[in-house]
Amino acid sequence: MNRYALMAGLLAWLVLAGSAQAVVEIGRQAGQVTRIEEVYQVDQVPYLAIDEVLSALGLTGFWHRTQHRYHLKLPAGTATFFPGGQYLKIGERFVALPHPARFIDGRLRVAESFVLEVLRPQLGAALYYRNLDPPRQQEPADALLDRLFSFVLRQKRPEGALGLRGVAIDPAHGGDDAGVIAGRVKEKDVVLQVAQQLERQIKMQLGCPVVLSRDADYSPPAAKRLEMLQQQPVDALLLLHAQGSLSPQAHGIHLYVVGGDALPPGATSPDSLRLALQLSAALREAGFAVAEVSQTTLLSLPQGDLPTVLIELGYLTRADEQTRLTETTGQQALAVALLEGLKDFSTYLQRQNRP
Repeated sequence: MNRYALMAGLLAWLVLAGSAQAVVEIGRQAGQVTRIEEVYQVDQVPYLAIDEVLSALGLTGFWHRTQHRYHLKLPAGTATFFPGGQYLKIGERFVALPHPARFIDGRLRVAESFVLEVLRPQLGAALYYRNLDPPRQQEPADALLDRLFSFVLRQKRPEGALGLRGVAIDPAHGGDDAGVIAGRVKEKDVVLQVAQQLERQIKMQLGCPVVLSRDADYSPPAAKRLEMLQQQPVDALLLLHAQGSLSPQAHGIHLYVVGGDALPPGATSPDSLRLALQLSAALREAGFAVAEVSQTTLLSLPQGDLPTVLIELGYLTRADEQTRLTETTGQQALAVALLEGLKDFSTYLQRQNRP
């Protein structure tokens, strides 16, 4: 190994906190085979740069800065996906992704399963792929992890209940699933830290119970997370995430609720949007840049009577927002702002149940 390769390997180790590199061969059958050496093993899952994959297969794609989505041309038509997303959209059809795309070391990368289980069926048998250094201990991916709480929740409030009876917080990812990776910062770590800060604020100032889906760096199965949620009556569920983007203009906090004409009546709580708007207003008042609340049918959010909001707390790929999400003062500021939104929502619930 020459000194440049050694330096590259050392840099990868520093960036990914010990994740190993591998080598793959990829190409069209009976065509030229390309050797890709910049392959990262993230929690036993190989990740490749999407631009290198497409180039090796004779396909084209580009990053849409406004939509924050990647577009690629397939034989079946134009397909799109976004970092952290669970689906590849081809026309009006959705194809599930076994592992979400991630930003790693400044590039958008897709998992090996994206090539073998998503691209290969689209290209027929005309795809050659060989991993020259496969993971020795490949663990099955927990396909339910990012579909957390994607069942119908029925949390009816009893007559006369005042304010919030409890709050559930889900810090995304955990364990083998790191989420977005930017340098040495992992989404799973920062969202857990913000969740714990928010838990303290709620207990001290609202005095109501808080249920965390996880309280350390592990990945409980979806059934276990549901069990935790059922331990205590709750009136709000916050799903905490962080984002990454190739665009330097991408910034701010984004809030999502389930909604849209495609959903049947009663499929989501009418109070989810109210909760999201009150959280958004509190964040803005605290000085944070916040995008308009979005309603979507594509996110794996719970549906039913429980008011639920997915919050993208910022972009780990943006220096100032990464600093805010990793430093204690920034995490506390986020927690305090979210608490104010929950206070407003609690006041709303009190008024709704007032005789």
